[in-house]
Amino acid sequence: MSLQHPVPPRPAAPEPQGWIAVRVAHRESLGADIVGLQLVAEGDVPLPPAEAGAHIELALPNGLRRCYSLCNPPGPVTAYALGVLRDAASRGGSRCVHAELLPGTGLWIRPPRNLFPLPAQGPVCLLAGGIGITPLLAMAEQLHAEGRDFRLHYACRSRARAAFLPQLAAAPWAARVQLHFDDGPPAQRLSLDAVLGPFDGARHLMVCGPAGLIDAALARAAALGWPEAHRHAERFAAAPAAAERAAEGGFEVVLARSGRVVPVPAGRSVAACLIAAGVPLPLSCEQGICGTCAVRVLDGEPDHRDLVFTAAEQAANTHFTPCCSRAKSARLVLDL
Repeated sequence: MSLQHPVPPRPAAPEPQGWIAVRVAHRESLGADIVGLQLVAEGDVPLPPAEAGAHIELALPNGLRRCYSLCNPPGPVTAYALGVLRDAASRGGSRCVHAELLPGTGLWIRPPRNLFPLPAQGPVCLLAGGIGITPLLAMAEQLHAEGRDFRLHYACRSRARAAFLPQLAAAPWAARVQLHFDDGPPAQRLSLDAVLGPFDGARHLMVCGPAGLIDAALARAAALGWPEAHRHAERFAAAPAAAERAAEGGFEVVLARSGRVVPVPAGRSVAACLIAAGVPLPLSCEQGICGTCAVRVLDGEPDHRDLVFTAAEQAANTHFTPCCSRAKSARLVLDL
């Protein structure tokens, strides 16, 4: 006799527009604390195409919104593939995915967005750490389809904690994959000098994974002469230093459309103050890594603490992320 898990009814969409009704069509274990999901649209209609490096935002059953990278090859798809690590320090997102997104569960998602696009040309070094393999799988598929030169380096603590190993071994580009396990033979372990090497004038680095790996890879690439325009990263969590600074200073936010003034004291985010004041604001990561909450700045100088905008975009001061960024000026005027 098999046990049937009751599937809860789909909740209402978070907002009237911009969401797609999907259900979990397939679920499997991809490794230690890693679950793989296939999401299909209700009615089994095609889903919006996704670029390599794109992510989707999920409205989870516990009320949280979280963004997860897509593993799909780019182009038209009938299902979105995700790999989600259960984070020991989860604030509720990955824990909910693992506990509640069972086969048949209905939920809402936003169409794919891409804040981590592949460069249009040139050879590429793909460097993944742990669950950071998810967007790089799609990139490898695209690079192979385009006939471009690339290598995929995948670093994990152990083989048991690695995801998608059967897919990597079966891929037509498997010869371009190199695995690095911390508990493996010394010669197999990750050496950034060996992976990167001096800049050759063309290669791009695409790195995704834990903050320690990203910081080390970007710093080593810079030291080896890789220009900033050839160093690309996607983070799943904000750096601790940014979070520690969140309590600095108080200021005011002016809502340009109504003239209303919302005080933002030290220790509270702009987003938290706006929501408490009844101002609708979409939130997802709440760490400045997904860009869901970004709003236009009409006046004042933001103190950018996000990982979404480039240095040039931050310097322009036209947008900022209220979930984590603050103000250098006494007042910010927002297009709200």
